[in-house]
Amino acid sequence: MSRAAASSDAFHAVADPTRRAILDQLRAGSAPVTEIAANFKMSRPAVSKHLRVLREARLVTEKRDGRLRVYELTPGPLLECAHWLEQYRHFWQVNLLNLKRHVESKK
Repeated sequence: MSRAAASSDAFHAVADPTRRAILDQLRAGSAPVTEIAANFKMSRPAVSKHLRVLREARLVTEKRDGRLRVYELTPGPLLECAHWLEQYRHFWQVNLLNLKRHVESKK
């Protein structure tokens, strides 16, 4: 998978609020799918579909422990997203500073 495709998958994966909530939950540590699904008002198969998207984006890994599927956060792909977003943070800081100067000059 190319680097651009990996970033694109990570952006797609975090675009959904349910998947972001799953990632937030996994920040506290690994969890079996049943524990993850217990936090959502949707079926376990629906949660499993969200986990599949996160797994394909390499944001989580799945390990088997007997009959359990345990998921763990792998935040590496988020770093690429963070670097991309950082460019916009600088953009907004500069533009807001320019707006502030403009407004203050009109007083």
